[in-house]
Amino acid sequence: MRIRLLKILLRFSGIVTCAAFLAIFLPGDWMASTHAWLGMGEFPRMPVVEYLARSIAALYGFHGVLLLIVASDPLKYRTIVTYIAAVNLLFGILVTAIDLHAGMPTEWTLFEGPPIAALGIVLAWLNRSTAVDSLQSQSAVDSHSQRSTVASAVASTVASTVARGHSTDDCD
Repeated sequence: MRIRLLKILLRFSGIVTCAAFLAIFLPGDWMASTHAWLGMGEFPRMPVVEYLARSIAALYGFHGVLLLIVASDPLKYRTIVTYIAAVNLLFGILVTAIDLHAGMPTEWTLFEGPPIAALGIVLAWLNRSTAVDSLQSQSAVDSHSQRSTVASAVASTVASTVARGHSTDDCD
């Protein structure tokens, strides 16, 4: 159940984050009107501002692609899930600090950094939980395998003893 939840969360986050690719092609006028609508004044029409806005959109989009890849098999990519969880936690805290320092609107700050950090915490918990579940399942398989091996060894010994013409009573 937890592995399913981990996959769903990774996929959902991947899809949402991949949507940032759309912002790469957002017309400058739309960026300016959104900037004004958020109450941040006039949008600075400078090459570096547009470059940074489009670059960060691409970076978010590629992060989303990574999430979708990892969601395909989180057990296989457990180490990467651990990394993603840690980075999201740290990035969420860092982005919150940057938003506060830059004077971003309260809604922006609340709906950017804290959810990213929370996602990191939940991913870490689910990843750890699925690791424990996976170890328990592997332990059960190993235990069953060991019992089967012992049973096979006993059966083989009995069969070879009988084949040599000895009964199991002669072993005493």
